[in-house]
Amino acid sequence: MIKILFVCHGNICRSPMAECVLQDMLVKNGLAGQIEVSSAATSTEEIGNPVHPGTLRVLCKQGITSCDHRAVQLKQADYTHYDLIVGMDSANLRNILRITGGDVKGKVHRLLDFTNTPGEIADPWYTGDFDATFCDVYAGCLALLERVKKQG
Repeated sequence: MIKILFVCHGNICRSPMAECVLQDMLVKNGLAGQIEVSSAATSTEEIGNPVHPGTLRVLCKQGITSCDHRAVQLKQADYTHYDLIVGMDSANLRNILRITGGDVKGKVHRLLDFTNTPGEIADPWYTGDFDATFCDVYAGCLALLERVKKQG
């Protein structure tokens, strides 16, 4: 079983959005139960808080209604447990590497780096544009899913 952990700053916007989007894709592709998906934060600010209402709104608008999540913090042990640790931007990657102690096995990536247009996924906490974030997250998850399916 492949294990994927999405990570963002607070674990209430981008990373739970990616978690729910990928879970939905797995169900629609008959792969539910074959890939473990979760999400975490690099900060402690939102630990225990639910998914941001803007994230829930955009997911619901897209027909993704299953997103029961509370923010948790990334732990050093997560590096051993997960096969891929996927951040949303370069600041997330720096913090992931700080928390995990490095990336000797090449597990840490930005989500959009799986697409043909690598880059950063803007934090809708600051931009307010949850729709634009959803488009980036969806594209990244789709590309990530294709990569995982090719690897078997």
